[in-house]
Amino acid sequence: MGKPTGFLEYGRENPKKQPVDERVQHWCEFEQGITDRRLSTQSARCMDCGVPFCNNGCPVQNLIPEFNEYIYDGLWKAAYGTLQSTNNFPEFTGRICPAPCETSCCAGLTGDPVSIKLIEKSIIEKAFAEGWVKPPIPVERSGKKIAVVGSGPAGLAAAAQLNLAGHEVVVYEKSEVLGGLLALGIPDFKLEKRIIDRRIKVMEASGIVFKTNSNVGGNISAKDLETEYDFICLAGGAENPRDLPQRDHKVLGIHFAMEFLVQQNRRVGKRKIEEPEISAKGKNVIVLGGGDTGADCVGTSIRQGAKSVTQIEILPKPPGSRTDKNPWPEWPLIFRTASSHEEGCNRLFSIATQKINEKNGKVNSIACVEVDWAQDEQGNWKMTEKAGSEFEMKADLVLLAMGFTGSVKPGLIEALGLELDSRGNVKNALHKTSKDNIFVAGDMATGQSLIVRAIYSGRSMAKEVDTVIKGYTHLS
Repeated sequence: MGKPTGFLEYGRENPKKQPVDERVQHWCEFEQGITDRRLSTQSARCMDCGVPFCNNGCPVQNLIPEFNEYIYDGLWKAAYGTLQSTNNFPEFTGRICPAPCETSCCAGLTGDPVSIKLIEKSIIEKAFAEGWVKPPIPVERSGKKIAVVGSGPAGLAAAAQLNLAGHEVVVYEKSEVLGGLLALGIPDFKLEKRIIDRRIKVMEASGIVFKTNSNVGGNISAKDLETEYDFICLAGGAENPRDLPQRDHKVLGIHFAMEFLVQQNRRVGKRKIEEPEISAKGKNVIVLGGGDTGADCVGTSIRQGAKSVTQIEILPKPPGSRTDKNPWPEWPLIFRTASSHEEGCNRLFSIATQKINEKNGKVNSIACVEVDWAQDEQGNWKMTEKAGSEFEMKADLVLLAMGFTGSVKPGLIEALGLELDSRGNVKNALHKTSKDNIFVAGDMATGQSLIVRAIYSGRSMAKEVDTVIKGYTHLS
């Protein structure tokens, strides 16, 4: 423990944000860092609990009390060594992870949790600034060739670990840009793409080969990969978006969230944009879906100059604090305000969309109804519409951000002839698929989830592959 009384003496400090009226004028990150001295004070709030629930709450099992103590003592390089031993990409998670570690922090039982996410980001940024981040080049190579399909967080983590174990790794990415949805799905105001490029350069220097514009199951033969490589590791994500069953696809102005977000990321990166061009400028925007992807659509629409933005969620508004059925250290199912919501957004809850109305072939309004939620005798939640609560809202652009239903089946999965589970994910046991020497990780294996879980899944898959090859593994 850095300071035994630190949690009693110091309050939590959050990173300051650029004022709303300034940050909506650009696409860059807007959270500001704090000084090393103030970070030392924040790390002093860590109690080094006998049972560190923060470790359990963190999907990659970061050694949080350890790096907090190092920061308090000014041992930044040691803190970086501790952090990178469990997390390949703290510069990503320090920006876009929802920080389940903090909601499991014991200090949060009676007050504010330790600023773990801020400390994590600060450690890795200092490590890059000081030149401590070096490419880990293996002393020996195993002679085994492994193809990793997908360069999102799961694929990158698997590639990094497999290369560390001495295997020859080639990463295939169907797009012309590396990073998967980190690069094309997350807005730059949350994760600037230079951060991804910086990490890719380190990985290339360590011996990992990246091949872009390489769609396995498309312009790259899946069968050829099976012949050329000893193992194939799949990390293609869950990209099949959930649609509205009543949607008329002939009506213009209705788009999936990723169509909208990917296009804007391409625009910011000065990349080619596919037609039709999607813009929220001067429009009344309706975002269907109350999650993080929906919030990203809100912030993007505001920066594009939308006339109004409304985010609609079919579920009830969460409570302001934990209920008895949601005890600590579980993830708190509470009302949250994202930075994009702070920028100007109307949020509606317990609202179902009945119909999207059109005029002259373009979306004109949406018909909605209020709904009630109640549990039946078996404990299952049931939704009923409130009689007489129907209303309409003006809409010039409707963005569907209602989650994903699994991986896209045509192409890669069908070409490899892999079995699927009951949820439409690639069937696997300890990452092993229905075919020998083909493994799977990330959202393709589990369905849509968090970036930090994807990183852990990629690391776990690498560990299983390395064990199959050697009969043992030193990977964690």
